[in-house]
Amino acid sequence: MEKLSQEQVEHVARLARLALREEEKAIFAEQLGQILAYAAKIRELDLANVEPTAHVLGLTNVTRPDEVRPSLSQEEVLQNGPEVQDGYFRVPRIVEEG
Repeated sequence: MEKLSQEQVEHVARLARLALREEEKAIFAEQLGQILAYAAKIRELDLANVEPTAHVLGLTNVTRPDEVRPSLSQEEVLQNGPEVQDGYFRVPRIVEEG
């Protein structure tokens, strides 16, 4: 595991617009070093015959198919509103005309 220098950590912090205390710089130097070491291990793998994927699991769509079922009529739905006009709910205007 390679530990990053304080200058490298400060550079990354500057790019991310982070203000780090001195003790945080030491912690992040070690943690970022671990991340980079792991990435180096992954780079060593032979992935020539591995298909690209968007997800690591073979997920399938779990939704049910659409089916037509009886529902409320427009008249029944509109009975629940306080004001109705021309087959629609009437609501107060919230946008002023300019």
